[in-house]
Amino acid sequence: MSGSAQLMLLATFLPLLGGLGLLFVPNEKREVFQKASVAILAASFLLSVPLWFLYDRGSAAVQFSYSVSWMPSLGVKFSVGMDGISLLLWLLTTFTGPIAALCSWGNITERWKEYYIWLLVLQTSLLGVFIAQDMLLFYIFWEVMLVPMYFLIGIWGGPQKLYAAIKLFLYTLSGSVLMMVAIFAIYYLQHKTNNAYDFSIESFQAMAPVIAQQTKAFQVLLALAFFLAFAIKVPMFPFHTWLPDAHVQAPTAGSVILAGIMLKMGTYGFVRFLLPIVPDGTKLLMPYFLALALIGVIYGALVAMIQKDMKKLVAYSSVSHLGLCMLGIFALNPWGLKGAMFQMLNHGISTPGLFLAVGIVYERRHTRQIADYGGLSKTMPIYATIFMLMTMSSIGLPLLNGFIGEATILMGTFQTWPWVAVLATSGIILGAAYMLWMFQRVMFGPISDVNAKMEDLNFREIAYFSPLIIMAVWIGLYPKPFMDIMDKPVRKLVLQVQPDFYKAEALAARQAEAAKVGMRGMEAPAAHEPEAAPVEHAPETLAAPGGGQ
Repeated sequence: MSGSAQLMLLATFLPLLGGLGLLFVPNEKREVFQKASVAILAASFLLSVPLWFLYDRGSAAVQFSYSVSWMPSLGVKFSVGMDGISLLLWLLTTFTGPIAALCSWGNITERWKEYYIWLLVLQTSLLGVFIAQDMLLFYIFWEVMLVPMYFLIGIWGGPQKLYAAIKLFLYTLSGSVLMMVAIFAIYYLQHKTNNAYDFSIESFQAMAPVIAQQTKAFQVLLALAFFLAFAIKVPMFPFHTWLPDAHVQAPTAGSVILAGIMLKMGTYGFVRFLLPIVPDGTKLLMPYFLALALIGVIYGALVAMIQKDMKKLVAYSSVSHLGLCMLGIFALNPWGLKGAMFQMLNHGISTPGLFLAVGIVYERRHTRQIADYGGLSKTMPIYATIFMLMTMSSIGLPLLNGFIGEATILMGTFQTWPWVAVLATSGIILGAAYMLWMFQRVMFGPISDVNAKMEDLNFREIAYFSPLIIMAVWIGLYPKPFMDIMDKPVRKLVLQVQPDFYKAEALAARQAEAAKVGMRGMEAPAAHEPEAAPVEHAPETLAAPGGGQ
């Protein structure tokens, strides 16, 4: 096992090991659980950082690989590794972990031992999703993640916490069962074709040409099974109804992880499994997928606009923003796919920041109703500044992270589906409207006596906001490193879905160059005389017939 693979595995499983260690700490040691969880998750993040520098950006191959036989008779391996896409999401997960633990200190006042242990277990299950290179291993991490999230919402959530937790569990589980059926269908088709059992993701992607030879009904059913599993997790319209309840009832850290990481598992599933494994079936259903994504963009924005609860407003904004990501994915070209991946990263920074901002005022006043606030900028200037930055990041203000992702998605979508891109811009405009309207009502206007007594951010709260602000500004000013790391994996994905895409692009470039050369013939001879050098011998060739007359 290479040193980089060891770092990857240690960063992934350190939270789980730390959680097991905390089992032996007495229940009453609240500070130990608080500080230990932050320290463990921060250590996991620090261990993950070197992989950003060790990753070879010139290769589309899976890197930091490690594989060992697990269930040989079934073709199951403990196989892990990352490409550029999964590395970005994996690093986003390690980055979010310490923030989620640190923001929990103020609002978890009972059963803290179980809370922090479940938080650590959840972190490992989320990290495992992005490094798994075996379908069964991926499915195990995908399902295990549900258990700690169920308890985090069901025990430490709001008044309707059990309803929200059960709804989340049942929605995700129903999609997961369909995905498992699709996995086994390909697994047995693989054995029928190659006389071998293999659960590796690479072997499943290699089955794409074989799947394309099956009946259209078979391809459509496979595509639908994967689509429903991932669309529920995104969540796409109309499979989004679990999300507002889960966000509103979850503790602040639960909302941060839901918005920052869990929703990205759905979009990751589309680019890792649906598109490369069932490309033809996906194209057959593309009009319906596009329609649902576009409806989600506009519907999510419209519903967010009428919300009175700040947390529910931010939750519906995720439906709109991730619908835009799905449009980029369904564009099936490098610009749309890179924009979608980039926007997933951006959403994982700006939306957790908004949930943290809502959580801070909820801790102080125990209400999330917009009407209960007003004029907070007078008594909480630091909070107002940070809230403004997160709001501008969310709506895509230039020089902040959200702008680059939205622009790239629209560029890619316009090249494939121009009318869809035009309609999608309405969701972006509405997004600016509802976010600015919420900010204006909370931060400005007359201030009540209760709100005038609210304290500004303390050191701990500034500490967990700071990394989000730094990343939002850094990505907005210099997105190149994040774009570069996705270049080769996205190119590989485009070739898997549209093998002739780059051939067509090269042909179009040659035709454009030929058109330019042709236009030079209409200019004065002196303007293109240097270009005539290759035909200097033409007169000699034509002289022979003349000489014989």
